[in-house]
Amino acid sequence: MSAPLHPASVLYQGQKPFPALPACEHYAGNEKLIRKALQLQADMATTAGPVFDITADCEDGAPAGREREHAEMVAALLLDPANAHGRMGARIHDVSHSSWRDDLDIIVDRAGWNVAYIVLPKPNCADDALTQITALDDARRRHGVQREIPVHVLIETTGALHEVWQIAALPHVESIDFGLMDFVSAHHGAIPGSAMRSPGQFSHPLIVRAKCEIAAAALGQGVVPSHNVTTELRDMDVVREDARRARSEFGFLRMWSIHPSQIQPIVEAMRPDLSEVAEAAGILLAAQAADWGPTSWEGKLHDRASYRYYWELLRRAHATGAEMPAEARHRFFNPA
Repeated sequence: MSAPLHPASVLYQGQKPFPALPACEHYAGNEKLIRKALQLQADMATTAGPVFDITADCEDGAPAGREREHAEMVAALLLDPANAHGRMGARIHDVSHSSWRDDLDIIVDRAGWNVAYIVLPKPNCADDALTQITALDDARRRHGVQREIPVHVLIETTGALHEVWQIAALPHVESIDFGLMDFVSAHHGAIPGSAMRSPGQFSHPLIVRAKCEIAAAALGQGVVPSHNVTTELRDMDVVREDARRARSEFGFLRMWSIHPSQIQPIVEAMRPDLSEVAEAAGILLAAQAADWGPTSWEGKLHDRASYRYYWELLRRAHATGAEMPAEARHRFFNPA
């Protein structure tokens, strides 16, 4: 008797699987904060791996005039044993800054096999992002890095928002991120500062439009939409509610953190509900027993279209450390 077929080998034949990324992306700007984040990443990891990614910031984190030294520090930390899970990326300077090519060259040359992803900030159009992606591929070839390096693109300008569907379709892109504060600033005072925080960030029409466009473009092109930061550093209920609204009302599957205390509330809010996880597990176990043909679950018909939905949900539950039935965990995430 042949082994049961795994959903990953059945449900995406001829299609690109949706990226499986942790639900939280934590930004750290200097060596001390990056090392603290790496330790916290290890402490919070589950059997599924880390519940959040770390982005080492070569843009806002680099002291003026010391950009090269900062990129070298980031590359060294990418190679450090503390980066045990390999889930640390780097944000480089934007395409208009004189240091972005150096950032790329240093990181790819020294740690191209270790960097989890590269974040591209502030493109004004799809061509800006493509310029940096092309340079990334050139650096990979020059330095003999044969693996694909994923790219995350920050939407922080009106021009980038206008071309967000084209940006999400560019090579190597696995995440489209919303940079709320720079986006508000780019409107020359037409959007009030209250829209940089809650509740305004979820009610101002121009911000709501931007979030909907980013989430729709990312999901439509098969990449992860990542929500902007929350500036609240004391009241974690505010952080948790922002993450919940980002997921349930706008379709974001990932959110930035700018302080360690924000990580756990974000991860918790981004988790699927336990009842949804149990339902997904039951449907997928029944589907696997039926060799992924149509089946009935609690009086409702399911086929591969709904199987894909529930498989993505179960993958998100696994990535966020959510509880799930032991049989589903064994069959789908710890196969013998």
